[in-house]
Amino acid sequence: MERNNRSELTFTLFHHDIKIDAFYNFLYQMNDIILALFFIVGSFLFFKESTTFYGTVLFVIGSFQLLIRPLILISREVHIYTLKNK
Repeated sequence: MERNNRSELTFTLFHHDIKIDAFYNFLYQMNDIILALFFIVGSFLFFKESTTFYGTVLFVIGSFQLLIRPLILISREVHIYTLKNK
């Protein structure tokens, strides 16, 4: 762990220094984009009766992704806490 000029915690991943806030914000945003795509495609699949099952599957997957959102934020807080208390 180290602090840079702006006092943001960083960690190294694949030989790159990664700012914790930027990393978890990126994960959160990517999850939201994928979540939105699942719901959009799932919605279109409901227009045709023959594809309703697949639309439902995408909605279930999207619902699990809604669970991932707070888990990303909790992981960020735990990560920061463990780095600060080493």
